[in-house]
Amino acid sequence: LQGEGWKPSFIYSSDLSRAAETAGILAAGLDTPVTLDARLREYDNGVLGGVIWRELETLYPEIWRSMHQDKEPVVIPGEEGLAAFQERLSSMAACIASSHQQDETVAVVSHGGSLNMILAHFLHLTPRRPLPFRFDNTSLSIVDLGPRGVRLALLNCTCHLNDGRFRAAG
Repeated sequence: LQGEGWKPSFIYSSDLSRAAETAGILAAGLDTPVTLDARLREYDNGVLGGVIWRELETLYPEIWRSMHQDKEPVVIPGEEGLAAFQERLSSMAACIASSHQQDETVAVVSHGGSLNMILAHFLHLTPRRPLPFRFDNTSLSIVDLGPRGVRLALLNCTCHLNDGRFRAAG
């Protein structure tokens, strides 16, 4: 990011360990403060939180069976729910946007589902399953919030992992 001239004035991150660690590395390299915020956490899967996929059949056979046999979405005990997830992330996205000037660069380090909800908020999309966007680990996406509206300049770019460079459209 430094080589491309990007210098976020602020970094927001999920407080979960992988995102927080990534944000810390980014912050150290850019000499930028980080705010950890639980609202940027991934979807809360209720009783399945922290369960490894290969253990699901053994630990929760009824849920596993429903996931493989039912055509309808499976309700997981204690899960957050798509509407609550969308509201949490939309609220956070609005908070971040209103806390900064339009010409200010802000970084958000989070998780695929959370980033989907933030992007859906800015693009005025109705949240749905499956989630519409894919975010690889450490990918870079750029959303410009300008006076003429929202512009998605880059989505899920991982080319910086190969040659250390990225290119924004336009």
